[in-house]
Amino acid sequence: VKREKIELRSFTIPGTKKPLWIVLATTGRHKDAYALRQWVDRLIAECKSLQVGKIALDYEHTAMQFDTNEHFLGQLVRRIGFAYYSFDTYKQSKKSERAAVPQLTMRVSKLNNKIKAQLSVARAQAEGQQLARDLGNLAPNDCTIDHIYQRCKKLTATHANFKLHQVDQKQMQKLGFGAFLAVARGSEQSPKLVILEYKHPNASNKPMALLGKGITFDSGGISLKPAAGMEEMKFDMCGAAAVIGASHSIGILQPKIHALFAVALAENMPSHKATRPGDVVTSLSKKTVEVLNTDAEGRLVLCDSLTYLQQRFAPASIVDTATLTGACVVALGHHASALYSNDRILANRLETAATASDDGIWRMPLWREYNDQLASNLCDLPNISSGRDAGSITAACFLSHFTENIAWAHLDIAGTAWISGKNKLATGRPTALLTQYLLASA
Repeated sequence: VKREKIELRSFTIPGTKKPLWIVLATTGRHKDAYALRQWVDRLIAECKSLQVGKIALDYEHTAMQFDTNEHFLGQLVRRIGFAYYSFDTYKQSKKSERAAVPQLTMRVSKLNNKIKAQLSVARAQAEGQQLARDLGNLAPNDCTIDHIYQRCKKLTATHANFKLHQVDQKQMQKLGFGAFLAVARGSEQSPKLVILEYKHPNASNKPMALLGKGITFDSGGISLKPAAGMEEMKFDMCGAAAVIGASHSIGILQPKIHALFAVALAENMPSHKATRPGDVVTSLSKKTVEVLNTDAEGRLVLCDSLTYLQQRFAPASIVDTATLTGACVVALGHHASALYSNDRILANRLETAATASDDGIWRMPLWREYNDQLASNLCDLPNISSGRDAGSITAACFLSHFTENIAWAHLDIAGTAWISGKNKLATGRPTALLTQYLLASA
């Protein structure tokens, strides 16, 4: 077997009614994180094609072949869950086409608490990611604002130490959620800000907040999107789905932390009631915003949500996750999510969590020079910049105006939240990353 590259070999043992397949997987010459990912994916693909029911590994021998061996177990468990995921809600045949998830057996010289913890975390992350994918893959006529709210209620009933909060449309009007409400005006569905508060009895820290953009369908509003590919705009709630998935993972693991899982839910539709380009709205922070493009709606629901979380809960930090800009896809493609932050320590923690969960992110500039592109002669801020350049950066700069007094980070997941095209499916990213980030503070 050549060792210059990853190799897989399959053999049958004759003389049995059901052949036994043995897959020999060598690690090859390159042993970094990318090599580990490729090795795991090739192994799973081979086992899946052979309909392998059990996978047996020598943990120490296999894991130590890689430089990133401390992440081996999590990588393996999460990617098995990802590879064997099937969304068949709308298919008549359903389970007959679904490949059975194999049983994973590992030989270890000593089953210590570290290995047990790694397995528990990876399984919880895989379950949370599956929930996020299920939500993202639902049709928009089913994955409505109320449906997501009901799923959140179910989570609070399923797991200990959760409390559910919500801000409905009437409360938003009373409090002054002018930017958030501007997005929802064209839809018959009432907007909601839903917050799942998790607080372990032994938690001593101030809450860490996660916020997800949950536009259940984004038509663009009056600034209507092109028809081609518009069906994929059901995925514009994948930031919220990832936050809900992370809450499920935390509910399973029950770490000693205090965390907020907030989802900003609205539908962006055109109608005679919809917000128009040129309208000026007053945000919850009292900053006025000129809506130059109604298709830049995510930052409008997020800015009021960021303000509310600070006013109501005074968290130690906020990390928002959103399919915010197509410009991010142009910049980074579909491998890495963009990371923006006004706090170096928070950014470092997210980068560490990204490495541990194998969910790539890339730090982007949040320089004051970019704010020069956010100028309006009519009000405090426009909702888009004056030009097409640096679109993902200026969107993050817009949000930074509402997080000036708190450690804040923004993840633009427009390129990583789903797979486009004929085989379109939600990925569930960055559920594992968000979970890992919260666990690191326990």
